[in-house]
Amino acid sequence: MTDGVKVGENWTPARRGVVAASFLGWMLDAFDFFLVVFVLERIARDFATDVEHVTYAIFLTLAMRPVGAFLFGRFADRYGRRPALMASVLLYSVLELASAFAPSLAVFLVLRALYGIAMGGEWGVGASLALESVPVRSRGLVSGILQGGYPTGYLLAAIVFGLLYEHIGWRGMFVVGALPALLVLYIWLKVPESEAWAGARTSAPATNLWASLSGHWRLAVYAIVLMTAFNLFSHGTQDLYPTFLRAERGFGTGAISHIAILYNIGALCGGLLFGKLSSRLGRRAAIALAALLALPALPFWAYSTSVTAIAVAAFVMQFMVQGAWGVVPAHLNELSPEGMRATFPGVVYQLGNLLASYNATLQASIAVGHGSPGHPDYAFALSLICGIVAPALILLVAFGPERRGVRFGA
Repeated sequence: MTDGVKVGENWTPARRGVVAASFLGWMLDAFDFFLVVFVLERIARDFATDVEHVTYAIFLTLAMRPVGAFLFGRFADRYGRRPALMASVLLYSVLELASAFAPSLAVFLVLRALYGIAMGGEWGVGASLALESVPVRSRGLVSGILQGGYPTGYLLAAIVFGLLYEHIGWRGMFVVGALPALLVLYIWLKVPESEAWAGARTSAPATNLWASLSGHWRLAVYAIVLMTAFNLFSHGTQDLYPTFLRAERGFGTGAISHIAILYNIGALCGGLLFGKLSSRLGRRAAIALAALLALPALPFWAYSTSVTAIAVAAFVMQFMVQGAWGVVPAHLNELSPEGMRATFPGVVYQLGNLLASYNATLQASIAVGHGSPGHPDYAFALSLICGIVAPALILLVAFGPERRGVRFGA
């Protein structure tokens, strides 16, 4: 193992290794999660059910993530970021592999719920480890890099779907999804522990969760509501989009894969740009700007009919959606009470996920209810959720707190 990350404003190989591991952990986590959205119809066919019932796999994964955020976050705040990150990555990889061998929809749903616990632990732990380790001036950029792991994982899932699905089927894709387990070896060999965590633990060991939260309950409630809006913004524009392209626009596997690759490139670029901008404009201003700029793309994204128009609109939409998200790791870690930085961001993020977890099933239900028999109106369902959530997100950040540049470990 390398030496600990040293306090200071210079980039070192150890710091780069921490950021790389945290990025890869979130990227591979997202890769495993998004494999499901490309094969909803195929899974439904194999288990003799419909897409709406299979979307409960997404619901259960999202709903169980707060449990993982709490368990792994408390472990990380007490025993260190590094072992908690390794445990999360290993567990979600094993459960992804097990999903490939599910004999029934019921077993598949149970495995996806357990996967949600493991997945829920990665984001908060990885973000705290990275942001406690990098120079303060670089937090905005690193925040965008870390959150960029999410669309990069989606992009990777789109590539695997486009290249391998016709040959290995949905079960084979989940076998491929077990490869993130190899990341544990890299973390073990190359990633140091956070000195901010070690220093804070030395000065105030064994922080009690409820004592830390006392006086911060209003902040926690605000952060949960904020993250509910954020999760509706992302999942409301992503989870059913491949299904919309296939079922409503009639696009084939190749076109869907290419469009998904393109809009995830846009998402990655947006996260990097707005994460960097947040160090100049402020966290709240950067989030509000990205959410505002998503609205003009909305009608083209949902109602265009040609592959080219949809691809361009989807690129712009995810550039803005993940542009807003690119600020989140830094913003939540800076708002977090000291002594629970691995727990607070992860738990409020995943509780927001819990409150937004019914999104895919809700959108599928809206599409069925608004469409004609046998022809769900996914365009209406997608545009309805995004058209409500983007303005709500702007209002929430406009009246919320900000602690840009706060010193960690103080």
